[in-house]
Amino acid sequence: MRSYRVEGIVIKRRDFGESDRILTVVTRHQGKIKLIAKGVRKINSRRAAHIELLNHCVLNIHDAKLPIVTEAETLKHFSELKNDLRRASYAFYICELLDGLLPEHQENMAAFHLAENTLFKLETSQDPKALISKFEQEMLINLGYWPTQQAAIQDSDQFIEEIIERKIKTKRILNLI
Repeated sequence: MRSYRVEGIVIKRRDFGESDRILTVVTRHQGKIKLIAKGVRKINSRRAAHIELLNHCVLNIHDAKLPIVTEAETLKHFSELKNDLRRASYAFYICELLDGLLPEHQENMAAFHLAENTLFKLETSQDPKALISKFEQEMLINLGYWPTQQAAIQDSDQFIEEIIERKIKTKRILNLI
């Protein structure tokens, strides 16, 4: 088995077993990947803080059937987003879009940089709705769902829901509409 390092943003996590978590991470060079972080739900886990939702981090991975996180280091924790409920809502919407639109294990540096830059801008943006709208359009253009020369999408929710073949939960639950 081999080990390697990846840089990525944690966009989804779910509890697994008694003390483990399965993470979905958008990485710079490998696209969207799923990992297991063993023992991070234990009180004495040193990795738990580094693999929180929205953290931009560097992960050491041990290659297995489901890759295992062996070490983690936070590069940016986006605390301004996490401390403001409205901004956090928009950040969670970005995570839901990334999880739904990006295919697994396909490198897409432009999508990673777009997500990273949007989260950075979201921390200080005065108009988060416009920023999210721009993110939606650029992501759809990047992935080839929307032509670059066409005007902005009027009903982006419906268009995105048709692509991912399910309803977008974040906007309804958090009243971002």
